[in-house]
Amino acid sequence: MRLTIDLGGTNIRIAWVENGRCLKKISVPCLAQAEASVVLGQLVRLIGDMMNEQVDGIGIGVPSIVHPENGIVYNVANIPSWRKVHLKDVLQKEFGVSVAVNNDSNCFALGESRFGKGRPYSDMVGITIGTGIGAGVIVNHRLYGGRYMGAGEIGSFPYLDADFEHYCSSFFFKRHNTTSMEVAEKANQGDTSSLQLWYEFGLHLGNLMKVILYAYAPQAIVLGGGIASSFPLFESAMKEGMRDFPYKVIAEAVEIVTSQEEDASLLGASVLPNT
Repeated sequence: MRLTIDLGGTNIRIAWVENGRCLKKISVPCLAQAEASVVLGQLVRLIGDMMNEQVDGIGIGVPSIVHPENGIVYNVANIPSWRKVHLKDVLQKEFGVSVAVNNDSNCFALGESRFGKGRPYSDMVGITIGTGIGAGVIVNHRLYGGRYMGAGEIGSFPYLDADFEHYCSSFFFKRHNTTSMEVAEKANQGDTSSLQLWYEFGLHLGNLMKVILYAYAPQAIVLGGGIASSFPLFESAMKEGMRDFPYKVIAEAVEIVTSQEEDASLLGASVLPNT
């Protein structure tokens, strides 16, 4: 049985995972603005509360670049004090089991590839659309991370006056002084201005999809994260934004689907020690 963690700047989720199923899940607010030792202490306590003799390994996804062999995380998003943390060493010394550390979006992609909508495909990209944009790349059924697990940071590609993250995540709605949840509620009630906002969002996301096709030409793109739940509101505009992609055979073949596995990141982290 693996103990898996999805560490975020808002919440820390932790679960037991066995045979592709989460047996128990806990989610607590992360003390993200505290000193590095305080955040680390919170994580150690949470793991300690879940450890037992059946746990033979720990997998953890972190929103940062990662040295996977050494388990060092750098410049963790939304946890400003975590600039360089030797996470693997700390947890292995504390708990005496193997520890694997990777980027959280990579864990999402791996979870979808092994247990979710990505299973039929050897080559896929998993995209998380929420507070920001994250991506993980699967090639021949295996996670491709590049140096420091930095492959797939497509949200940071320059776009218009900023980058894609500012137009394809919650930042887009902040630019309009609202939230995706509020706009989705109004759009579902037929509000014209809210529907227009989702249309604009979809066009931007369509441009991001074209970048993914240029870079990876995957068989499938799996969308996850909170904003992906509003897929029906932006799907047609996203596809409209993709129409001018020049290689039609690639664009017409790619499957773009939404995740149905709320625990994809935790499940992906559970198989990290075996990758």
